[in-house]
Amino acid sequence: MEKPVSASSKSTIPDDTDDTVSQLRLEYEDQHRLFNAQTPMVQRYLETQAGLIADAMIQNLPQVRFSLPDRIVYRSTRVGDMITATVPVESREQMAGGLMDRLTRNDLRAAMRQRFLELEQSSNRAIAVSAGLLQYAVVVYMVYNMLPSGRTVKYATAEGDEIPSLPVREELEPESAITAPTDAIVEEGETEAGRGVLLVPYVPAARRFYLPQWVAFDDQGKLLVNSVNEAEAHLASMQRFLGILHAAVGMAPYIVADEEYQQKRYGMLGQLVNQGRALADFQVSEIIRTIKRRAAVHDLNRGLSLSLPYFDDQVLAIKLHDFEIIPAGRIMFVPAFVVRAAREEQAKVAQDTRLSPSTRKHLLQELVMLEEAFESVK
Repeated sequence: MEKPVSASSKSTIPDDTDDTVSQLRLEYEDQHRLFNAQTPMVQRYLETQAGLIADAMIQNLPQVRFSLPDRIVYRSTRVGDMITATVPVESREQMAGGLMDRLTRNDLRAAMRQRFLELEQSSNRAIAVSAGLLQYAVVVYMVYNMLPSGRTVKYATAEGDEIPSLPVREELEPESAITAPTDAIVEEGETEAGRGVLLVPYVPAARRFYLPQWVAFDDQGKLLVNSVNEAEAHLASMQRFLGILHAAVGMAPYIVADEEYQQKRYGMLGQLVNQGRALADFQVSEIIRTIKRRAAVHDLNRGLSLSLPYFDDQVLAIKLHDFEIIPAGRIMFVPAFVVRAAREEQAKVAQDTRLSPSTRKHLLQELVMLEEAFESVK
């Protein structure tokens, strides 16, 4: 299978000094060469079956039926030449998933991995090789066909962070001080010089990311879309994108050696972390405004507890940090209560080793934001 060329993000393929990575790279290259050695008809057949399997797994269907090709070629271990082998008719039709997997609560992904493992352990070499080829076709389909390719991007790592998530501004990037978030921008880029103008429907802040259509906040935390619900939908799209990549690795770990996989993971991981934190910060600002509004009408005199949203970069999702500010009862709200509670939570979070260092830093910054919002309120 000839991999399509795409203008994508910076590759993050680890150095080959790592033995595990080297082994995965060799396994990937072996499967890639073997796939390309098949006839065009067999390649198309494998790609069709791969699409059926991948779509069923991502949709989490209860089961999937698929077929192995009728014949394949592989290199003989004895003479070293490529030989053609026929897959037995009775072994071509296959199925994964079903009643037993539902009863044991195994999802289709686990059932598919198990089925591939069983087929690859077959004593019939043609069955084993064809199963490996189909498994390769499945993960390549997931990486190349199920996910859009994005822009060429480069992220910087903030101090104390572990994941590069700050988009690096291009030197020739045009300013956008007078444009609205939904405006289309006409520009003549470096690669388009002398060829007319390019109509770009995203503001520069969004175009610094891998997929601008899923960017909901600029670098100042300003909402670029129409609502928080839309921002949450963008976050869900990015999570699904990385979920498909994760599923591909779970099916065949050697796909991490694929350049397109590395580019898409690098581009989307940085974007998701950046936008996830921005969404959590925006929601914290909304919580602060709500507290102040309710305090102004004396609607917080019966207690106050908070669920502070933050983005956990270990699970790549927004989680809630719950804590109490004022116990339930007839206690008049005083802003100093919020300040004290925020400081107490900062001390607890700073010692919470369940969170990654960068997640702790993010949550601590939100607690400081909460503290400062009420520190000067009388």
